[in-house]
Amino acid sequence: MSDDYRLSGEAGRIAIKNGTANPNWFRPKVDPQCIRELMQKSDARAMRDTAIWLGTMCASAGCAIVLWPTVWSIPFWFIYGVLYGSGADSRWHECGHKTAFKTAWMNNVVYQIASFMIMRNPVVWRASHVRHHADTIVVGRDPEIVAMRPPDLLRIALMFLGVVDVYTAFKRMFAHAFGRIDSEEAMYVASKDFRKVFRVARMWLAIYALTITVSVLVASILPLLLIGLPRLYGAWHHVMTGLLQHLGLAENVSDHRLNTRTVLMNPISRFIYLNMNYHLEHHMFTMVPYYNLPKLHELIKHELPPPERSIGMAFKRLLPVLVKQLQYQDAVIVPELPTGASPYRPEVEMLRPHMA
Repeated sequence: MSDDYRLSGEAGRIAIKNGTANPNWFRPKVDPQCIRELMQKSDARAMRDTAIWLGTMCASAGCAIVLWPTVWSIPFWFIYGVLYGSGADSRWHECGHKTAFKTAWMNNVVYQIASFMIMRNPVVWRASHVRHHADTIVVGRDPEIVAMRPPDLLRIALMFLGVVDVYTAFKRMFAHAFGRIDSEEAMYVASKDFRKVFRVARMWLAIYALTITVSVLVASILPLLLIGLPRLYGAWHHVMTGLLQHLGLAENVSDHRLNTRTVLMNPISRFIYLNMNYHLEHHMFTMVPYYNLPKLHELIKHELPPPERSIGMAFKRLLPVLVKQLQYQDAVIVPELPTGASPYRPEVEMLRPHMA
């Protein structure tokens, strides 16, 4: 990681000093009653979606096992892997916000399950995500910036196979199991929570050790295809959608319209992604549950840049910018606002010379 992006580096100290850190984010003016209604949580809706998610995983895994080792099992492993290695990412995220279910313990149960699947320590990542929302794409402050400038295109490609995330996850897992916290994590995880971090890592390593042992004893890769490996072969969808959240947009700004994008997606991707394709709306009003984000979009779309019309069109616009950043690091997309929308703050003028 570039020193500029490290939380313990000079960029973070500068961001605090000049007020870039923890900015006063732009938020559209809306009727508070409308937002209160959209913030209402539903156990029934979240339980239904969770039952479909886990039920489809069980059904596809069952079919894959029955058909193993024939090629007919491959489509079912594909479905299982995407729901495990990508569907868990959005469930971790939404239940981490505690907005999916109305009942708190239900959020926590799904959060713990999904965190294990996606290999993100639930204690570390809850703290990380709080910082991400406070300092979205502020260099030296946001621990969840996916790609630094200039972008490492090889690393991004490997992310689609889960290689980067799984390597980092196990490296951190072993460190945590031996009672060590990474210096970057220590910048946002409370010291009182370190013991929880260590306990989770030890439990997870025990589960993976047991899975490997069973796989060796039965002389089959099946146990690993069910636990662990889906994080690799099913990661591509959450990487594909996750890259579109912020990549190619502005750093160090105080308006989410400049650093976060909304992308219209097909129903299957929206289910896997839990409507997080409405990512700009989510960042502006984080307490609105995923199932109400389409309504929120309709409520405030007059203040937002037009959404990208599809995943393909979003990448068509993004990829040339990443290529330009290889030679010209400050190349950035500045989305156009609809007529009548609240204008960007003056900071946008610093970005216009670098528009790609």
